[in-house]
Amino acid sequence: MGYAINYEQVFPYLPYLIGGAWLSLQIAFLAFVGGAVLGLLGAFALSFGGPLLRGVTRAYVTFFTNTPQLVQIYFLFFALPEAGVLLSSQQAVLLGMTLNAGAYLTEIQRAGFSSVRAAEMEAAEVLGFTRLQQVRYVVLPHIARTLFPPLSNHYILMTLGTSMAAIFGVEELTGRALNVNSETFRSIEVFTMTAGLYILVTLVANVVLALAGRWLFRARMRLL
Repeated sequence: MGYAINYEQVFPYLPYLIGGAWLSLQIAFLAFVGGAVLGLLGAFALSFGGPLLRGVTRAYVTFFTNTPQLVQIYFLFFALPEAGVLLSSQQAVLLGMTLNAGAYLTEIQRAGFSSVRAAEMEAAEVLGFTRLQQVRYVVLPHIARTLFPPLSNHYILMTLGTSMAAIFGVEELTGRALNVNSETFRSIEVFTMTAGLYILVTLVANVVLALAGRWLFRARMRLL
């Protein structure tokens, strides 16, 4: 028997899937913000820290950029309870994505630190700026404009990467799509709608980030 496409059985679940897309955005946003903070601290450590601090930061970056994110979350979800640390599936996913993002954003923001002209840093030192003041008033304004496009791209990738949360039972977009598929057995219809929602979410996020980058930092970004 041939497979007959029938979206009528799937359309009633559209609000449920949209709710999953919203949860995907929330997870990605929280993980990105946390990762950006870790990345900023890591970039500061690599640029201005002592040998020990740089060594610890490099070890962190090396570990999280050279192991699969899924394996990292598996460790948090299944191994930490053996040490008495219990995390819900959503907490494990969020923590794993945050630590993973922090490692990559450390390297991205370190490149931004390195791109600041030496003359600007020397001028800040002459004016008596501390290291933290140099980062606050010289480095951050510079890298905000320079790095906003690659940081935005990383956020989009993180939004798509939330799909792995379905493995741990988190009902984000992919998790809810699997639930709908198990009830309707309309795989083609369910996952084409899911793909369409992912495309819509990423396009909207691209436009919002591009407008924010142009308005806040005068970054050169294409809308689409």
